[in-house]
Amino acid sequence: MKGTRGYTDLGNIFDEIFEAARNFHDEFRKNFNATGCGPGQGEDHPWVFDESVDYYPSYSYPPMNAYMTADRSLVFEFALAGFDEKDLSLSFQGDYMAFSAAIPRNGSPDDAPPPQAVRYFKRRLKMKDIEKQKYYVPQDKYAQDKVKAVFRNGILRVSIPPKDEPDTGSDIRIDIVTGD
Repeated sequence: MKGTRGYTDLGNIFDEIFEAARNFHDEFRKNFNATGCGPGQGEDHPWVFDESVDYYPSYSYPPMNAYMTADRSLVFEFALAGFDEKDLSLSFQGDYMAFSAAIPRNGSPDDAPPPQAVRYFKRRLKMKDIEKQKYYVPQDKYAQDKVKAVFRNGILRVSIPPKDEPDTGSDIRIDIVTGD
């Protein structure tokens, strides 16, 4: 990575990857016809660059932070610009917090161009439904019943406080026997 930063900037890495893909696309177009065939080749090998393909993996959407505070509370922050509070779903299933969200289906604004009339130069904001994602929150260490979830300015902040006394469960003694 460039510079002497103490962290890896994934945004710059993805920018470089997508720029390389765009350069490959441009070079491919220069050397092949619209069907993807080189000079003198048949029409049976078509290739078309599809701008509607989502190149970001689903696990990286939505952008999020997960951290622990000084009082040992576990905090998740999800960047959900464009989503409505009523379209968010958050629940606990055993040791996991399940999260999902649906984009509003109220149609596009009157002044928005039709999707096929748009050609993006750079596309980093792509709204899509968020299928059920699970995050590990052990119920023996965190008070899942005291969770606070606040949605403000497009950020969902979920704070889960630790239990005062972690559940120890019942100890089980295991007898060791000889192999005779």
